Amino acid sequence: MTVTSRAKRLRIGILVFDYVKMLDFSGPAEVFVEANQTAGNYEVVLISPDGKPVLTSVGARVEVMTSAAEAGELDTLVVPGSESAPPSFVTPAVLEATRLLVPRARRVTSICSGAFVLAALGLFDGRRATTHWKFTGRLAKEYPGVLVEPDSIFVRDGNVYSSAGVVAGIDLGLALVEEDHGADAARRVAQSLLVYLQRAGGQSQFSAQLQGPAPRTPVVRSVVDLIQEDPAKPFTAQDLADHARVSVRHLARLFREELDSTPMEYLADIRFEAARAKLDAGATVAQASQLAGYGNAEALRRAFVARLGISPLKYQQRFRSTGR
Repeated sequence: MTVTSRAKRLRIGILVFDYVKMLDFSGPAEVFVEANQTAGNYEVVLISPDGKPVLTSVGARVEVMTSAAEAGELDTLVVPGSESAPPSFVTPAVLEATRLLVPRARRVTSICSGAFVLAALGLFDGRRATTHWKFTGRLAKEYPGVLVEPDSIFVRDGNVYSSAGVVAGIDLGLALVEEDHGADAARRVAQSLLVYLQRAGGQSQFSAQLQGPAPRTPVVRSVVDLIQEDPAKPFTAQDLADHARVSVRHLARLFREELDSTPMEYLADIRFEAARAKLDAGATVAQASQLAGYGNAEALRRAFVARLGISPLKYQQRFRSTGR
């Protein structure tokens, strides 16, 4: 049964536009609507720049309640991201709509690449912010005044909030519910939606650890192939250089130029991915550490804590594939 409240309704304005990422706005919207089943007092308002329906990332056309010019006062403004990469969706219409809505809101939030809209308007200047891990480097480069936190699930700096990609909007929505109505209310919403109230670790546990440029020269490619073939082997820097028939120093220079890494750093990355894959497949921590070349479970634990901020056991418990 929906709980009614005499408290002032908190209007959550969600700005949508053509090719908006569906889950970016539907996820947080469901959090607020679910909160209304217990302690919440939210009114979710879908807004488009001109008040017309929009086409979402999944091809569905969504009706909105109002235009940006007629939206009225808001408690919270949510700016989601797009299926298209920035800056293609950061159009004059989206920027103008956001510019109209920001002064009417007590707090302003971005989801995923929606951070580029707020950054373009200067709302993140001198503030901490985040976005999807695929775009954090670009955000930092294009807007050097933004203090980008690439591994954060969500960030609050004053009354401006930002979150990482897609489902992280649910994490941020839960944080806003907790801010408004307390931890118990947020916990009930999380339980109802079957999500974690607070996820352990940061974005790096979901990102592609090894994405980056491919080797350009046969020398580097041969070493990369050797490492990937059996990362558990106890390679030394000299072993890798001998395989490539170059000096250790020369191989390190080539790796730095082509992969922005050293041979041993690359080996560590490959070993970590191998261990993570073993954990995902159901291996124990001890088994994963041996199969990936760590030697013992403690070495793997230290690597996980250093890279992800959580232990391998905690990672396996929370993020193992449901397809097993």
